[in-house]
Amino acid sequence: MSDTGLHEECGVFGMYDISGEDVAPSIYYGLSALQHRGQESCGIAVSDTNGPRGTVTVHKDMGLVSEVFTEQTLEQMKGNIGAGHVRYSTTGASCRENAQPLVLNYVKGTLGLVHNGNLINAKELRHDLEYTGAIFQTTIDSEVIAYHIARERLNTNDVEEAVLRACRRIQGAYSLIIMSPRKLIGVRDPFGFRPLCIGKRDNAYIIASETCALETIDAEFVRDILPGEIVSITKDGKLHSNMSMCLPSDQEARCIFEYIYFARPDSRIDGVSVYASRIQAGRCLAVDSPVEADLVTGVPESGNAAALGYAMESGIPYGTAFVKNSYVGRTFIKPGQSSRESSVRIKLNVLKEAVNGKRIIMIDDSIVRGTTSGRIVKMLRDAGAKEVHMRVSSPPFLWPCYFGTDIPEREQLIAYNRSSSDICRVIGADSLAYLDVSRLSKISEGLPICSGCFTGRYPLKPPKESIR
Repeated sequence: MSDTGLHEECGVFGMYDISGEDVAPSIYYGLSALQHRGQESCGIAVSDTNGPRGTVTVHKDMGLVSEVFTEQTLEQMKGNIGAGHVRYSTTGASCRENAQPLVLNYVKGTLGLVHNGNLINAKELRHDLEYTGAIFQTTIDSEVIAYHIARERLNTNDVEEAVLRACRRIQGAYSLIIMSPRKLIGVRDPFGFRPLCIGKRDNAYIIASETCALETIDAEFVRDILPGEIVSITKDGKLHSNMSMCLPSDQEARCIFEYIYFARPDSRIDGVSVYASRIQAGRCLAVDSPVEADLVTGVPESGNAAALGYAMESGIPYGTAFVKNSYVGRTFIKPGQSSRESSVRIKLNVLKEAVNGKRIIMIDDSIVRGTTSGRIVKMLRDAGAKEVHMRVSSPPFLWPCYFGTDIPEREQLIAYNRSSSDICRVIGADSLAYLDVSRLSKISEGLPICSGCFTGRYPLKPPKESIR
């Protein structure tokens, strides 16, 4: 659920309509479908490939897509090529200056960029740029990428080569969409931490974080951008691919939390259904950690599919025990310390008729600090549940993430230096079990994944100091 303390950094969406139609309205709807990936700020940049070079219209601000953009705003955004972004900050403050897209004006024209992920060497790269005269307008690592692309472009024949050279210098997680005056480019880091896919509708190509955004605008899925691949879309309506950054497939490292929590259940990432992954996680929990109960329920939203999988495997009925308030904005007035429990109740209520007198298996996607889980267990007990057995569709968090998932430092993680039985006592459940690490390959259907937040083994050497 959204109140677990886990957040993902961003969602990206780009579009190039070869026939010249305006793309801003479609980008708006695409971003709306990716709103779950970031609710702090959003933005769209568009340009006309048939107009004068260097003319880019940008609109971005703090807030949700529906709050930042009006019909009138979109009508004024004329252009057949564009890129959009929704953001949750993991590096850089939450402020308007750090909203994306970033648009640079430089000797070769304009460059628009949106980024999902986190670099682990951004600090060093930023330091080098600053000492050669670069002046930064933001505190986000995405600007470091944009600067490097712009600098490399001065010494290359085309923007694709500049992007390749820049990407060889940056390390970490990055799914990028780059908008030049005449091209739309999608880039996925060699490990494939974050998803990125290609779609097509009539004479328009789309690049997006998730397939659900394609379906929202009635575009057909073409394929995923491969880890390490650079794809460019040109005015002739053709896709051009550069695979020179690709690693052997067994070295790839997709973020497993895309499947467990971040992505929308109706998306497919690298050919694997997110919904099927969550069903599979629940089935694994039922096999590995069975318990007698009367009802299996999920904590909305991402716990629901896992709970259904548990019920299917165990034969225990699946039911709805929680009502989620869908109209709580990102900025509801938070109560003071004395009544902090209300912050959970504002978003979630228990259906007393569903749980009263019953033994409940409650499934959630994760436990981070444990405060929310404890409150939800108490809410079930207050509603009359006889027993509350918690099952978690991920292993325990034991290590921080350096690649774009907002996992706190180790000392703040409830599983740090605590056993499952200790955690069970802290949250007040009758029993607690996590998904076993060995099951992660099953829910990703064998795709190579990053599980560093569970194991401490990362595909890249972590930075010596925190990147937050």
